[in-house]
Amino acid sequence: MSQHDMNIANDIAPLVRADINNALAALVSQNSGSSAPSTTYANMIWYDTTNNILKMRNEANDAWISMFYFDQAADALRVLQNTLVTNTSGTQIGILGQQTEGTWIGGSSTTESLVSPAKIKTANVAVGVDQTWQYVGGTRTTNVSYQNTTGRAIQVSVTWTAGNTAELAVSDDNSTYVNVSYAASTSGAYTATAIVPRNHYYKLVSTGGTTINYWAELR
Repeated sequence: MSQHDMNIANDIAPLVRADINNALAALVSQNSGSSAPSTTYANMIWYDTTNNILKMRNEANDAWISMFYFDQAADALRVLQNTLVTNTSGTQIGILGQQTEGTWIGGSSTTESLVSPAKIKTANVAVGVDQTWQYVGGTRTTNVSYQNTTGRAIQVSVTWTAGNTAELAVSDDNSTYVNVSYAASTSGAYTATAIVPRNHYYKLVSTGGTTINYWAELR
């Protein structure tokens, strides 16, 4: 580890030689040290031995830009998280790092990125993959809203005996519901199914006299 102000002072020959050797030592060691060099220059390199990060001074000479992490135990170079990928004009075209779950769910961002299999599964896996049908009739009643909190879309299947009117409805805000299936007869059995997106609400709306025969969910 060595650092130098890169200024060779006038002195007697042996001291000048020592000063030059110290400056060269700083150069070949990338100005390495546990703290930044006291004298800095635009675009100079400093290896931060405290954090094992190679840094470069910006052109304004007022801040350090972190470049790479060096895993000294494994003798390996590591790319820092959230490193932006740009074209030759400096325009960002991607990112080597994470993006929020909401970004993946929304699916509108065109920024290329690293993504884990778990995030792809959460965002894009079709209904039915790694899900099973479950009977939940014992926990479901009419006119009560339930929220899909599984993190994925589910499918709901309800069979009921009509009394007056009944409808299987779905909502994204637990306020405005869309009727998926409707029965107005006072007799007969009806079955309705619906895909319920993640975080949406669903319920069997009845004006009275409706008996739930079976309620199952693919989740």
